[in-house]
Amino acid sequence: MSFTSPDRQESISLDAFRHGMRRLTAGVSLVTTEYQGEKLGLIATSVSSLAAEPPSLLVCVNRSASSHDAFLQSGHFAVNVLRERHDALCAQFSQPARRAERFHSGEWQTLQTGAPVLADALVSFDCQLEQAVEWHTHSVLLARIVGIALPGEAAEPMVYFNSGFHSLG
Repeated sequence: MSFTSPDRQESISLDAFRHGMRRLTAGVSLVTTEYQGEKLGLIATSVSSLAAEPPSLLVCVNRSASSHDAFLQSGHFAVNVLRERHDALCAQFSQPARRAERFHSGEWQTLQTGAPVLADALVSFDCQLEQAVEWHTHSVLLARIVGIALPGEAAEPMVYFNSGFHSLG
């Protein structure tokens, strides 16, 4: 179902959109998968609860991301919600030039699906991909949560605001 009428094709500029989105504070997640023996991951701020029954998440992944196809083909992934102290790890996963060192730091484990889970994440959701919807430049991944890790205390989340990573404190 489309909600845009043919005579209302108005749009804002890309620059205005980017400036506006910089003001939308979001949690920072490291989304990971394992495909054909290789661990892959990317930093995402477009992660959201989808439903409680069944427990599910929505994750948006740019189709130009080097790991995009692996997320679709593996059929599973983990969403690791980062803490403010994960800034170095965030930098490793944000910079293509540092791709080879991405899983060299941090303590990694697995839950049900085999996707890499960061042991000291704020929370990690182990997900089974159920559907992928293409939306222009991105794929919207709809996934059922099949496992969860809640290590330590719920404190010190990393957030993304105004083109940078921050703490709430």
